Amino acid sequence: MTTPQVIVEADGGSRGNPGPAGYGAVVKDAATGKVLAERSVGIGVATNNVAEYQGLIAGLEAAAELGASTVDARLDSKLVVEQLSGRWKIKNAALQPLAERARELVRRFERVRFEWIPRAQNAHADRLANEAMDTQAGIETGPAPEPEPARAEQTELWPSADRSSPAGWTGAVGEPTKLLLLRHGQTALSVERRYSGRGDVPLTELGAQQAAAAAKRLSTMDGLLVEGEPVPIVTSPLGRARQTAQAVADALGGAVTEHEGLTETDFGAWEGLTFTEAAQRDPELHRAWLGDASVPPPGGESFDAVQRRVRRMLTELTETYAGRTVVLVSHVTPIKTVLRIALDVGQSLLFRLHLDLASLSIAEFYPDGNASVRLVNDISHLS
Repeated sequence: MTTPQVIVEADGGSRGNPGPAGYGAVVKDAATGKVLAERSVGIGVATNNVAEYQGLIAGLEAAAELGASTVDARLDSKLVVEQLSGRWKIKNAALQPLAERARELVRRFERVRFEWIPRAQNAHADRLANEAMDTQAGIETGPAPEPEPARAEQTELWPSADRSSPAGWTGAVGEPTKLLLLRHGQTALSVERRYSGRGDVPLTELGAQQAAAAAKRLSTMDGLLVEGEPVPIVTSPLGRARQTAQAVADALGGAVTEHEGLTETDFGAWEGLTFTEAAQRDPELHRAWLGDASVPPPGGESFDAVQRRVRRMLTELTETYAGRTVVLVSHVTPIKTVLRIALDVGQSLLFRLHLDLASLSIAEFYPDGNASVRLVNDISHLS
């Protein structure tokens, strides 16, 4: 019995990138949503992207075995979706044969449509992938451990006059991916110093001016073009960040893409409250939250949860844009978390480091795991 129209959902990952890796894939009837096939396989030691490609291949193979004629392939890997859709080049030699295998399978069907979906909508395949990774790593049950943090053996906070690389001082190997970390401009909530998380507040008039000033600053920096391609600009989906990112795109050229990993912390019931108001509303919980990154606000997201998604984002972006410069437009907590990961320090940085509106910070991540923080909270362009 054949099923002409199916949905393939696939995912893959590794414990360490590279590390013990596995993939998951599920094939569903497009009309009813009924699960027709599942795949969950450990693949030894590999990177996240290799596992994601293999998950898609397994899903397409299963769809072909079922006699499907059309496939809607849904993945939470933007890299795989964009590469197989022909919009991004495949520069990683390890991914090229996997992409070719996927294309061979695509040609067996009348139509295959690739769609990026948020991780939350890919829960079935994500669960299968995690089961495969756990089996590969010899873990029977339990949550996935975080990947090893980057080592921040070089912490030059201001760029040297000769723009020299820190690699000679740290022993870092390879060409780093340079992240230009730009906080969005002013909003009405930031004026009143209120918790501003997932609420979609726009920039004020001053905030728009700050965004334009930051964009002008970035347009004067060297090294933002590779082979004639505009610098990638990746932003939080929230409006205040997207407005700021668009100002950068207007100044530099190129398109803006969104990434959920750059979204601000979900402050839950504290959204829109001041520090004092939140402390008065939930005194014991607020005190615990300040001292323990695993504690979330009521109905919100803990800083540990933010760090996990920022790590996943860093892994994806440093592979997608390996050796390039990327502008990331985001919010206080994700930017601080990137710097925290680069410096390999504890949660106290989240409370001791100040980031101004429309400030610029720079961190570099090397392919061997080293990292360097080159600039923090620069607002010279606002003076």
